[in-house]
Amino acid sequence: MAVYEDFAKLDIRAGTIIKAETFPKARKPAYKLTIDFGDEIGIKKSSAQITKLYQPEDLTGKKILAVVNFPARQIADFMSEVLVLGTDSKEGIVLAVPDKPEEVKDGDKLC
Repeated sequence: MAVYEDFAKLDIRAGTIIKAETFPKARKPAYKLTIDFGDEIGIKKSSAQITKLYQPEDLTGKKILAVVNFPARQIADFMSEVLVLGTDSKEGIVLAVPDKPEEVKDGDKLC
């Protein structure tokens, strides 16, 4: 069983997707995302398997949540630096997003 201290080790932050593009070299369908996490963390990249429910043009400007303190992971020829969060739903991955995105600043920490 996980304890609170396990959760506290995760650094989950809000960020805004500033660029989304297809990722044909990925083994499973995915997008390359460029995400702004504000001044403290900066711009990070992620590979996200969210192609079933999202189109790249709909992702730009979307506020998301991501784990920013996992080690970077090589996906084909791309270095994924953060883990974008979502639910594994029946129709595909649904992004975890703030309920009031206009109130959330890039870099805000999930608590």
